[in-house]
Amino acid sequence: MSLQTPIARARGLGSAKSGSEHWIVQRITAVLLLPLTLWFIYFACMLVGADYAAIRAAVGQPWNAALLATFLIIVLYHAQLGLQVVIEDYLHVRWLEITALVAVKFIAFFGSVVVLLALARVALGA
Repeated sequence: MSLQTPIARARGLGSAKSGSEHWIVQRITAVLLLPLTLWFIYFACMLVGADYAAIRAAVGQPWNAALLATFLIIVLYHAQLGLQVVIEDYLHVRWLEITALVAVKFIAFFGSVVVLLALARVALGA
């Protein structure tokens, strides 16, 4: 039994000082995804029924390639941020939480590399 009050035990621990930054970044990525998603839907609808050569020509346009890369990277980053919050909130076994966080970050990073390489291959026709 401790004679300390709960506030005395918590005093001095402080905050992680990253909660508000994480929240702001998550909101910024969400706001960025709004116009990018609308553009992506329009872009995908324009390519319905197109053959590979037409898709390669469309993706090969500099603006389309840049917007597509930006959209896909921001989607993966936003998903990683959201999954991080879910894992931190609902996994209470420390080793499992750390393992899940590392796995999510690795998958997001690996997915980004794969997306950029695939986009470059289609856009450049390699």
